[in-house]
Amino acid sequence: MGYYSRISKAFENAPVIPLTADSKYILISDCHRGNGTTNDNFLKNQNLYFAALNYYYEKGYTYIEVGDGDELWENRSMRDITEIHSNVFWLLNKFHQQNRLYMLYGNHDIVKKRQQFLRRSCPVCAYAARPEFGEILATLDFHSGLIMDDQESGQQVYLTHGHQADFLNSALWPMARFLVRYVWRVMEHFAFKDPTSAAKNNTHKEKTEKHLTKWAIKENHILVAGHTHRPMLGTYDSPYFNTGSCVHPRCITSIEITNRCFTLVKWLVDTKADRTLFVSREVLAGPICMDDYC
Repeated sequence: MGYYSRISKAFENAPVIPLTADSKYILISDCHRGNGTTNDNFLKNQNLYFAALNYYYEKGYTYIEVGDGDELWENRSMRDITEIHSNVFWLLNKFHQQNRLYMLYGNHDIVKKRQQFLRRSCPVCAYAARPEFGEILATLDFHSGLIMDDQESGQQVYLTHGHQADFLNSALWPMARFLVRYVWRVMEHFAFKDPTSAAKNNTHKEKTEKHLTKWAIKENHILVAGHTHRPMLGTYDSPYFNTGSCVHPRCITSIEITNRCFTLVKWLVDTKADRTLFVSREVLAGPICMDDYC
């Protein structure tokens, strides 16, 4: 199966949710929540992420995680991840309780598509102190794709992680996981970059983005993905969007959808004139509206 068919397959039986002028969605991918060790790339931005998540919860957004939320290639245990990042799962559960949460899986958490993994993980995550950690896993469905149906234009927005455009990280993911878990995880300590990663290898990144862009143009759909960690908003001629990631060196990036428009933003620690630190939200690009694609 080629990349084109793999991307298309991600949307078979995908849930369809409405996109209206009143809709408020926040799209975030590639958190790679880990177990708190030196390999946990999420750790350095955990406070930025939690501050941003609180903002979106208070503003009434629906949270959509576009894959690779948890780092389950380097780590085997969901319990270790939920224990270290308990505040995140507590807040995700609050979104879930209000039906404002959708979760996609990527290549690094592809095991979530298997119900037996979730059922096996739930008992160990639902320890007495915070049972909601287990509840969120037990009652959530993790999807390969999600479709937004724009009520005004009739256009549709397609969301998937994007690893389907990458042969090694989709068709050969067990081998890729083995290499990450037992080879490149160790080599990271010696400043080696994983050459199989679309996020760390520029040639690999550009090839993956080219495949995703081709699919979006040929299908005439806006396609929103993650995987490459390179944030971008598409154009009329190239309707491929990317949320970026939560593991940039000094910021996290995301795409907000309000009033049927897309805005690419980043969250970072900034400094006031009196040299005190605060969490800042900055617009990187946009807004780009659905009407631009009609």
